Amino acid sequence: MTDSAGTPAREPGDDAPRDGIDRILATEEAHAGVRVFGGRAAALQDVRTADGGDRDGEQFDREERAALRRVGGLSTELADVTEVEYRQVRLENVVLIGVYTPSESLEDAENSLRELAALAETAGAVVLDGVLQRRPHPDPATYLGRGKVQELADIVAALGADTVVADTELAPSQRRALEDAVRVKVIDRTAVILDIFSQHAKSREGKAQVELAQLEYLLPRLRGWGESMSRQAGGQAAGGQGMGSRGPGETKIELDRRRIHSRMAKLRKQIKGFAPGRQAKRANRDRFQVPAVAIAGYTNAGKSSLLNRITRAGVLVENTLFATLDPTVRRSRTPDGRVFTIADTVGFVRNLPHQLVEAFRSTLEEVAASDLVLHVVDGSHPDPASQLATVRDVLGDAGAREVPELVVFTKADLVDPDRRILLRGLEPDSVFVSARTGEGVEELLEEVGRRLPAPDVELELLIPYDRGDLVAFAHDRARVVETHYEEGGTRMRVQASEAVAHQLESGVRAPA
Repeated sequence: MTDSAGTPAREPGDDAPRDGIDRILATEEAHAGVRVFGGRAAALQDVRTADGGDRDGEQFDREERAALRRVGGLSTELADVTEVEYRQVRLENVVLIGVYTPSESLEDAENSLRELAALAETAGAVVLDGVLQRRPHPDPATYLGRGKVQELADIVAALGADTVVADTELAPSQRRALEDAVRVKVIDRTAVILDIFSQHAKSREGKAQVELAQLEYLLPRLRGWGESMSRQAGGQAAGGQGMGSRGPGETKIELDRRRIHSRMAKLRKQIKGFAPGRQAKRANRDRFQVPAVAIAGYTNAGKSSLLNRITRAGVLVENTLFATLDPTVRRSRTPDGRVFTIADTVGFVRNLPHQLVEAFRSTLEEVAASDLVLHVVDGSHPDPASQLATVRDVLGDAGAREVPELVVFTKADLVDPDRRILLRGLEPDSVFVSARTGEGVEELLEEVGRRLPAPDVELELLIPYDRGDLVAFAHDRARVVETHYEEGGTRMRVQASEAVAHQLESGVRAPA
């Protein structure tokens, strides 16, 4: 509902304008397209699951991140050049646009636009409206058709929006043409995701990976502004003035390109420098043949909450997309006592920018090197099949296609019995888990224990009582089948890997 000025109307008793993305999704079909009024993004979890409780440990990053939130009520239009330094903290009002082909369903297009709305909100924007157009293919000049572009310009002017966000990666020429038509800033889905990653990256490696992806995205989109970047012609082209009038060309933009290439080379070298540390940690785990489990899945599916429930890792849990980017590795045990590592990885999203996939390839190596992937899927999401397909495509690109997979449907407390039957039909061998209530966690750990590589050596040892360190080592690194206490020491029957079995036997033979 809008008032006579074209702005969203307030309900009686409201203290602030109703946020467009909090309204229920509705569609208004027209001859050339579909108008979409955003509903709360389906990718976001229910507010009841946002309460981390004691199981999430100390969330020290939550207060810091809340302090960096952009503020509302301020426009991003610059009244004076001195306001540039404040531009990054101001809340932007955005209008979303998208194009879907006749081979796609309207429901899929709406789900994609909802997800874009959630991304924009996570980046720090207020979504005012959304426009979908059905076309055989996007317009090569302006993405939307000519009539739809004019309609978009009218919507932007009526709502006072200052940014348009496209649900795809726009070509530089399309972005410039749209900006000229609607007279506000135009960005695409890739730019929004990169902005979120730059806000949430905490570690040195994560920041370097995000900066590399941003520079790869920026390089082909450099534009010349004013005389400082314009080409300077010479000779007859300069009016026949001849010698001495030949300019150096696009000096500023070429200088920027060289600087970007140099910075990208430094970042690639820096990211390679982090590899030995990861390899050393992985080699230590491989030496003791400690099984590795990786948690992968769609963003905001509940990966960090599940890790906190299993290990009390204290990883930041927040009801936003891409809340955690840096991988976290913790130790856990199967019900039969075997130790394994469990790693939380970066979340995925449909149309994930290829720059990020390449930049985070080193992080995704943790998944490829694991013995089991816990593929976490939001059981309450309206389209879990698309989430499954998206994650599997990215894992395949990262070289993890052959790693055994266990599908885990999270947020089971929000899933009714009828929907569980549908999800079970989608993935018959899946496990249902609720990090909020603890439902299914023990079943999940038992299934992990069954699917991890079993110890291949069984041996019986008599460990002297003064070698308690070996008893602790056996409990920590092997599966203890039987324990008896005799006059000469502790007799244990254990199942272990070859490396651990060799260390135990050597320790028993060696003097204390």
